[in-house]
Amino acid sequence: MYREISKLVMFRNFGEDSILNNLSKIIQEAEAGSADKAELVRRSYGEIRKLLEVGTDYGFDKNLWRDYLTFLLITNENPFTLTCEKVGANDGSVNGFAKSDFGIFLGLMNYDFKPLEEKLGVDCFTTVTNYHSIPKKKNMYNRNVSEKVRDLSDRLAALDPTDCDGAFEILTDFYKRYGVGMFGLNRAFRIRHEEGKELEFIPINNTDRVMLDDLVGYEIQKKRLRDNTEAFVSGRRANNCLLFGDAGTGKSTSIKALINEYYDEGLRMIEIYKHEFKELSAVISAIKNRNYRFIIYMDDLSFEDFEIEYKYLKAVIEGGLESRPENVLIYATSNRRHLIKETWNDSHDMDLEKHHSDTVEEKLSLVARFGVTINFSTPAQKEYFHIVKELAARYPEIDLTEEELLAQANKWEMTHGGMSGRTAQQFIDYLSGMMSNK
Repeated sequence: MYREISKLVMFRNFGEDSILNNLSKIIQEAEAGSADKAELVRRSYGEIRKLLEVGTDYGFDKNLWRDYLTFLLITNENPFTLTCEKVGANDGSVNGFAKSDFGIFLGLMNYDFKPLEEKLGVDCFTTVTNYHSIPKKKNMYNRNVSEKVRDLSDRLAALDPTDCDGAFEILTDFYKRYGVGMFGLNRAFRIRHEEGKELEFIPINNTDRVMLDDLVGYEIQKKRLRDNTEAFVSGRRANNCLLFGDAGTGKSTSIKALINEYYDEGLRMIEIYKHEFKELSAVISAIKNRNYRFIIYMDDLSFEDFEIEYKYLKAVIEGGLESRPENVLIYATSNRRHLIKETWNDSHDMDLEKHHSDTVEEKLSLVARFGVTINFSTPAQKEYFHIVKELAARYPEIDLTEEELLAQANKWEMTHGGMSGRTAQQFIDYLSGMMSNK
């Protein structure tokens, strides 16, 4: 194994402490007889534990070793994979190196661990290559990554171990369709920037699989949001978007649904909180050259009159020296039409600032930097009842007449925050839970 790994050209930077590198060293030392057997057994079980942890995190099954190698192939960002992400696999000398690397990986996927097990007196490698995982709830592992890795792993396993061309076709098609690395596998991210360290993108596992059609009503609002987003993912001109209005009306749900609607078309989402706005320039710099369309998502956006973070946002949206790249848009939700709290002093020039009206205008001009603004208002009773009926129809265990359903819905909203889509969903969840016990 060690000799084969040393021949890798494009796919060789997996980290010195990777499972692949560590196991190859164990095998090399075992074959050479240059290390204590008990120490090799200890190290082997350490790598098996790490392999099990990866398998648990991503819901791998059947052959954890093969799934792990597949995971390496689709997360390794190198000049070849990044080029395939952008333009696909074109003719070039580099293809020969890539095919050679893929052939090495096919060999590794079919590696016979039995000689090592016999030498060390263990059977742990047989166990992980013939693995039956304990069923887990979908929110306990990264389902999106798991589905893609396991599917690709099975397709590679179906190839002849010497079919480098077949592996090349399968993998380059994957890179072109989904990309490579964390952006290729995951739908949504948040950021982390610790003192003295580089900015990190942290995948958000198990995002809600909600679709826009799951949101009842608000058809005009959803169409405007769809139209703008479809223009964006297709490479046409599109605008930053602000969804404002009353609480519980589906603003956040609508934006979250977009990553499910358009993920396969290259849409990704990065959630950023107000205290992170100073990182916006660094975030955009890191993603501007990738072959994805990024929505930077800001939920429940509002500013008190003493907060100045909005200045970072204004500079990024429009007004800085560096223009916003075409593959980045900002989508925000807010309960405030103007985002920034207006005080009595904002409306009446009662303080001593000479150019106070200019300051007020600077605050209120932020909303003008969103080219599309969409209002989600509290539904009238007729609309609220329509939402309740549509949601109830999705739950067969709810066995009430329309009259009974609406009467209870009316009582519920009076004690649970008023009429909104959120209130309707909470009411239906309550009914479903109660009637499922019957």
